[in-house]
Amino acid sequence: MAHGRPRHRALVLGLGAAATPHLRALRELADRVEVAAAWSRSAARRAAAAEAFPGLPVTADLDRAIADPSIDLAFLLTPPDAREALVGRLAAAGKHVLCEKPIERTATAAERIVRACEAAGVRLAVMFQMRQREPARRLKALSDAGALGRIGFVEVRVPWWRPQSYYDEPGRGTLARDGGGVLITQAIHTLDLLIHLAGPVREVAAVAATTCLHRMETEDFVAGGFVLESGVPGSLFATTAAFPGGPEQITIVGSAASARLEGGTLLLRRAGGGEERFGEAIGTGGGAAFMDFPHDAHRAVIADFLDAIDEGREPSSSGRSALLVHRLIDALLSSARRGVRLRVEG
Repeated sequence: MAHGRPRHRALVLGLGAAATPHLRALRELADRVEVAAAWSRSAARRAAAAEAFPGLPVTADLDRAIADPSIDLAFLLTPPDAREALVGRLAAAGKHVLCEKPIERTATAAERIVRACEAAGVRLAVMFQMRQREPARRLKALSDAGALGRIGFVEVRVPWWRPQSYYDEPGRGTLARDGGGVLITQAIHTLDLLIHLAGPVREVAAVAATTCLHRMETEDFVAGGFVLESGVPGSLFATTAAFPGGPEQITIVGSAASARLEGGTLLLRRAGGGEERFGEAIGTGGGAAFMDFPHDAHRAVIADFLDAIDEGREPSSSGRSALLVHRLIDALLSSARRGVRLRVEG
């Protein structure tokens, strides 16, 4: 028991690169949750995870782990194309699910997963850890309190870099496995944070392309404009072709103050003079070392997920809330393909 609450038992599905920050966070939350089984279909990945995390109970028997009634929650860290079938099995077994982003490859598939979890009465959370960074939490509080005044416009920039070797891994940047390129795999975090801070997007106009800097099926460059439900206009630039890669940015310009989130920092400039800085620069995975970021925000998302289960409420990063960014990404790419301005489907 931790703080009078039951200790959970978890199944980890998928032991690729995305598993590392989850497993580090789970190790620090061992008083609240025990990893009962860690599965990968790859024997090499099971061996590598067992070496990196001594004592990790790796398994090749997924059926047995899902059937184990003592395991009440699962961390779904597989590539997106494997998610829907696995969520169906986990939900049917009564296990709550924390899923890596994206939920699935399209908004339609993501909606099916959300509905499956709701129908089964299990919680679904999505790993949108940028919401939990302290500077982002501070900006959310300031914005909600009206400290920025009337919002004039917003700007999103994700000037990241991935070497060709990243896309040479089988399935990377393909529609079949990932569902897309820079938007659904990288910029989804920053776009989700924008929606969290400023509200949903109602209309978009975008251009998407695959630059000469990468050999890949899907887009590594997207630029465009959008209008929030509030009527506030905004601009977007996202790429994985900006060598050597830099921190993502969200800028919100208001009548009383402007705010810029950049990586792990917040700069607040007040219209009447003066500025304040919060946080410190951190690795964000924007360059070739794409896992170069701390895991404290992962830990916060997982802790909230456990709280949600214990308290019978929705997680802060719920599956239903994540549908907003999935619909936005679908609309941006559809706008780019058709060369038209589109409303975001609700």
